[in-house]
Amino acid sequence: MFYRREEKEERLGQHARVIWFTGLLSSGKTTLACSLAEELTRRGYFCQVLDGDILRSGINNDLGFSMNDRHENIRRAAEISRLLLNNGIIVLCSFISPTINIREKAREIIGSQDFTEVWLSTSLEVCEKRDTHGLYRKARMGEVKNLTGIDSVYEPPVNPDIIIDTSSGDISGDTELILEKLLPLISKQPV
Repeated sequence: MFYRREEKEERLGQHARVIWFTGLLSSGKTTLACSLAEELTRRGYFCQVLDGDILRSGINNDLGFSMNDRHENIRRAAEISRLLLNNGIIVLCSFISPTINIREKAREIIGSQDFTEVWLSTSLEVCEKRDTHGLYRKARMGEVKNLTGIDSVYEPPVNPDIIIDTSSGDISGDTELILEKLLPLISKQPV
């Protein structure tokens, strides 16, 4: 028997939604998405984190970092998100998604009514200090090409739903800020 999305949401006791984290490399997208997933799971919600690094090591391992490949990476991520969404799942997407056009394409695939954009507005300087893989340093030395924020564009969102500057490193505080806006959108019960 095939169940409609609404029936799946009813069984799960939640409204499905895609939370799309965007920001520079090392801005804290995955850290914050995972923290949010832990808190949502603790509260009884069903969610899935989709992370750029993980998708690029599997389903998107045929893609590089040209602008065309970046578009395709996000297109595939958005299609996977839509499949999960239609199964009643809350999807937490962690992708640089560097251009407004790329993010709008993701919003179009997913559906604007189910899409919450979270911009991590953390400065390039802070991101460079956090860079555990040394990619910023390598890009500045010319060893890595097409790194977002260095020799490839990052266009900040024009009108994101949530803006978080993770410079303070207060993951639990940042998670709470997102939860305040998210819970009314995903809860079956009044918050």
